[in-house]
Amino acid sequence: MNNYSDKINKLKQSLAEADAVIIGAGAGLSTAAGYIYTGERFDKYFSDFEAKYGFHDMYSGGFYPYKTDEEFWAYWSRYIYVNRYTSIPNDTYSKLLELVKNKDYFVITTNVDHCFQRAGFDKKRLFYTQGDYGLFQCSVPCHQKTYENEEIIKQMYEQQRDMKVPTELLPKCPVCGKPMTMNLRSNDKFVEDDGWRKAYQRYVEFVELHKDKRIVYLELGVGYNTPVIIKYPFWQYTNDNPNATYVCINKGEAVAPKEIKERSVCIDCDIRQIIEAVI
Repeated sequence: MNNYSDKINKLKQSLAEADAVIIGAGAGLSTAAGYIYTGERFDKYFSDFEAKYGFHDMYSGGFYPYKTDEEFWAYWSRYIYVNRYTSIPNDTYSKLLELVKNKDYFVITTNVDHCFQRAGFDKKRLFYTQGDYGLFQCSVPCHQKTYENEEIIKQMYEQQRDMKVPTELLPKCPVCGKPMTMNLRSNDKFVEDDGWRKAYQRYVEFVELHKDKRIVYLELGVGYNTPVIIKYPFWQYTNDNPNATYVCINKGEAVAPKEIKERSVCIDCDIRQIIEAVI
């Protein structure tokens, strides 16, 4: 299908006929929701960091070798506050919920901004594979537990001066006293806590329950940084189930293997635009 309207109609039909929908969401979905890490949004929140440290986007700021923990947490508390605790910039996520709310759905995502739950998606139908900006863990880690960080992040955000947080606000592990860090999967120290394990099990059970049914694997904004988490499994599930439809909506990277081409809908377009066209 090369015609845009044909693809939209096929997508509408597939969703209407589906017994279930599994959403696989990557960074492109949050980009469509307004989480832009460069340009005007970066300038609004991080112009002072840019002037002092010389980086020009939020992503680069996360890798800057700050000399002190006070500087490190000044950046990260502001970053987390802006990208986790302020309002979602636009209604992309809420419109996506409108699209699937009456369906048996599940979400697997590599995003760590918690937008699905903030937009009203059922917490029991979400699996955040790579962590959550809203959680701390021990940096060692000395134990497999995570901690809500909203209160301390807001304190660091509000009390930082000259791009430094007060030393007394530096987060420490309540068990061993070592520094806390974000619960983000970047190495083998990522904590898969009880909540993570339960969400993983619910996802596995949902996949198994619907593996032979009419199901739409709705992939949104997933690139090739970690394709083994969402993209490749979605291709395999679709190939194994003749009742499945694979949908890929991604600006610049909307493709499907030839083996499932006839049961795929690939749309190279802005995700928000497509969601609005379908609901």
